[in-house]
Amino acid sequence: MEQPATAANGTGRGRQNPLGEVEIPLFGARGRARDLAAEVGQLKIEMGACQGENDRLRTEMARLGMLSAMELERRQVDLTSEIAEQTAALQRQSREHAVALDRQAQEAAEHRRHDITVAEAQKARLEERLHELQQLIVVTEETALLQEVGIYRYRHPLTDAVAYQARLAQVQDRIRTMTRRDGGAVLAATGWTVNGSRVQGQAMVRDFSKLMLRAYNAEADNLVRSLKPYKLDSAVDRLTKVAATIVRLGKTMDIRIADAYHQLRIQELELTADHQEQLAEQKERERVERDRLREERRVEQELERERLRLDKQRQHYENMLAALAAKGDRDGAVRYQEQLAEIEQKIQAVDYRAANVRAGYVYVISNVGAFGKQMVKVGMTRRLDPLDRVRELGDASVPFKFDVHALFFSEDAVGIEAKMHACLSERRVNRVNQRREFFYATPHEVKEHLLALTGDLLQYDEMPEALEYHQSLAQNRTARAAL
Repeated sequence: MEQPATAANGTGRGRQNPLGEVEIPLFGARGRARDLAAEVGQLKIEMGACQGENDRLRTEMARLGMLSAMELERRQVDLTSEIAEQTAALQRQSREHAVALDRQAQEAAEHRRHDITVAEAQKARLEERLHELQQLIVVTEETALLQEVGIYRYRHPLTDAVAYQARLAQVQDRIRTMTRRDGGAVLAATGWTVNGSRVQGQAMVRDFSKLMLRAYNAEADNLVRSLKPYKLDSAVDRLTKVAATIVRLGKTMDIRIADAYHQLRIQELELTADHQEQLAEQKERERVERDRLREERRVEQELERERLRLDKQRQHYENMLAALAAKGDRDGAVRYQEQLAEIEQKIQAVDYRAANVRAGYVYVISNVGAFGKQMVKVGMTRRLDPLDRVRELGDASVPFKFDVHALFFSEDAVGIEAKMHACLSERRVNRVNQRREFFYATPHEVKEHLLALTGDLLQYDEMPEALEYHQSLAQNRTARAAL
């Protein structure tokens, strides 16, 4: 039988027969078989790896839709082009959006500038209108006017109320003269025509002028009737603005109040205020003088009663002394003689007080319940019992009695009182009416000034008792606790 070619050639390789069996050459068969087995194992490993790669590629091809490499390349090119186009479109849209935003921002800024301009213009118009309205406003409330009132200044200083009344009558006569027809109180246009008629135009202007003048005079008369001295500036301001309103309303016909007439009405207001203030001061002086005369009369009557009482006692002791002398009772006569001498001294003191109007008591009193701890009253009285004056001051006009800190008798009580008032002048409560002798000071501070003027004080109580005040506080606390 013929040998296989492989074996004849001695290549050392086996060959599979149709049955799949490996034919082993006769020479070196075992080693060759081992080599072939190793190669077969390696091939199986590689075939497994190829099978795994094949499965992966199949999966990838399934995912890619079984596209060919050329189709994939074309698809990649298309996708790249599409991405580029979309990127370009996005960039273009971004630029367009940025431009639109810039345009909107500019439009918004322009709108804001326009709104600000409109708002500023409106604010300016409102401020101008507010200024116009403020010019028309006249403060007439009593509270506001009283808060601003100061010491009254006379516009036309005259000697007394009678002189003011005479000057006021002269001004009012001139006012009546100017208010007559063609008196010059109101001025208007002269060339006005109605329906082509100059006469009708003049009649209409005259009627309107009379109406405006009546309105002005009504306001002026009302201001004069209701005038108080501290309202003068407000009244003048109001009348001036009434004249300005007439100018505005009568602008078409050039109707206006004449300056000379307006100044006359202002002068009438000033003289009225001066006259009222002069009357008030005169009445206050008269009241003070009446109080002084009444006090002096009360002191004189008190001194007269005391002198009569002492005269009766002296007469009684003189009679008793004569009777004892007639009986020869020298011891009794000596006792009555001593009492008679004491009465003589009292009579001399009363006569001295009656003759010396400056002698009296300087007192320092306070009322914690009514005025607080930082206020005292410093005054003087010529009464024989100065406490009568203190009790009189603490009558029903104040809720509590006054506490007395000092009662100092002096032959020049008037002078000491005046010096004390001068020392405390900066602390005076009522700076207008000097007869109100209240001061913002403590009893201790007043004591220092009084010691400097007198040199010695027999008694001075710095702490006010204020018994009724403290009892009232205690009862109030009890009532609140009960609630």
